[in-house]
Amino acid sequence: MRKLLISLLLAATAVTPALAQHRGEGGGRSFQRESRAQQPRMQQRMQQRSEARQQFRAQRAQQRVERRAQPPAQGSIRDRVRATVDARQNGANFRQERRNDRQDFRRERRDDRQDFRRERRDDRRDWRNGQYDNRRDFRRDRRDDRQDFRRDRRDDRQDFRRDRRDDRRDWRGNNGRWDRNWRSDRRYDWQRYRSGNRHYYRLPRYYPPRGYGYGYGYRRFSIGVTIGSLFYGSNYWINDPWQYRLPPAYGGYRWVRYYDDALLVDTYSGQVVDVIYDFFF
Repeated sequence: MRKLLISLLLAATAVTPALAQHRGEGGGRSFQRESRAQQPRMQQRMQQRSEARQQFRAQRAQQRVERRAQPPAQGSIRDRVRATVDARQNGANFRQERRNDRQDFRRERRDDRQDFRRERRDDRRDWRNGQYDNRRDFRRDRRDDRQDFRRDRRDDRQDFRRDRRDDRRDWRGNNGRWDRNWRSDRRYDWQRYRSGNRHYYRLPRYYPPRGYGYGYGYRRFSIGVTIGSLFYGSNYWINDPWQYRLPPAYGGYRWVRYYDDALLVDTYSGQVVDVIYDFFF
């Protein structure tokens, strides 16, 4: 049995060099080709690793040089610890002061807002009170103005009635003839009254009566001229001569507006009895 095992081992040792030689000649060519192709990549990786290692070592060396160049810390360890504690305490104090400052700022800003709102509320109250007072004063003044206006109008009406009664008496005593001496009466001083009340004498545009051809314009009528009935129709009557400080007209006489002139016309004959030129504006 021992002899058999020894013979098998000898046969195996004789076959192994032949197989190795065969693999080296034929089957090992692909392995050699692959190893040759991978050699540049491996060299590149190794070069990158070596460069990175050198750069890291250079940085570490620079850090050591800078650390050695720094001045050594003075004082004992107790002083260093105390300085560190003081620095921390100062930082805590600074934070506390900053926090207190923020709280004070917020408190002041809140107080300012409250003051601003209070002042604005007071201003609104004062403004409303002022508006109420102004309205009350305005209403009182308007009421007084109305009372004065009514009183003045009542007095004017009484004066007008009194004057008209006197004028009627004078007109009847003059046998119904128009007296042109009314201009000397101060009651009918229309020029002075017009200088202070020009708005009464500023009337709308005058439109002549229809029935006359196109282009018919203003003609200056004098006393004694007879005019057509269209010029002294009811549309052109001055129904309130007392407002313009004109004497009242009775009987068949009527004050008539003709452009800016005031004519006193006898409505029965159409004759101009009296005239005031440029009476209106």
